[in-house]
Amino acid sequence: MKELVEVLAKALVEKPDEVVVTQTEDSDSITVELQVAQSDMGKVIGKSGRIAKAIRTVVKAASTKTDKRVNVEIVQK
Repeated sequence: MKELVEVLAKALVEKPDEVVVTQTEDSDSITVELQVAQSDMGKVIGKSGRIAKAIRTVVKAASTKTDKRVNVEIVQK
């Protein structure tokens, strides 16, 4: 999941070298944290959160192979 979020985010932002994705796993869930440059936050979130929702939808569809729930969080640096 980490690689998928990283590829999607780097395609959206102007500063792809500042994209940082971390993944933590629990017994029943996976949390993926996405950090981008402050100037790129709007591009990753989108108008009314549409881009962020689309990223979460794609990750949720890709996570059907695992039995774990995947949460994508967009955090500021």
